[in-house]
Amino acid sequence: MIRPAIIFYSLVFAAAAVRAQDNLFETSSPTPAPSGTTLASPTPTASPVLTPAPKTTSTMKKRGFFGRMMHPFSSSDVLPKYGNPKLRGLILDLQVSPQPIRLSEVRQLEVKVIVSNEGTHMINLEFPTDQRIEVQLLNSADTVLTKWSENHAIKETPTSVLINPGEHIEYKESIATRDLTPGKVFTAEAFFPKYPELRVRQKFMTEP
Repeated sequence: MIRPAIIFYSLVFAAAAVRAQDNLFETSSPTPAPSGTTLASPTPTASPVLTPAPKTTSTMKKRGFFGRMMHPFSSSDVLPKYGNPKLRGLILDLQVSPQPIRLSEVRQLEVKVIVSNEGTHMINLEFPTDQRIEVQLLNSADTVLTKWSENHAIKETPTSVLINPGEHIEYKESIATRDLTPGKVFTAEAFFPKYPELRVRQKFMTEP
């Protein structure tokens, strides 16, 4: 009598376990959509539009392989060695915008020159006139096409500009693009007439 009872209760427990498992599957399964209903697909996220930054050229130069081997713990950038010791420590950055330069849309090229004092002493720049920088556009043969000073009156107003270590000054000018042609490489050059060694260039390409 004991063995049939054990077999009977075992079958009852097994049937109850199977029924509980079926109920679990029914609960976790997704509810089907009503007939005639279309499930909405997720809306794709729009890709961000990147605005091209102005191209920049600096007078600071990278050290060569031999220099890095001899001085592994020094800065990887080398300050320009000007003939005028008064200028040592200065670096120039040139930014040209907009990019790309579409001649059908752009009549003026924006040029910004950033002069930074990366040295350890204050630098005093003296200017005999109110002109600080000269900007000019050159073709691939280095022929000057346009100069900023050709369309600007220059006054005799002597001025001095002090640049402390770790500080910088900025100069912004615009120059006409009328002498440029599409589909060619040109060069924007900026320099200080009083200090010709302070000079920086940036190549750019034009579009129709």
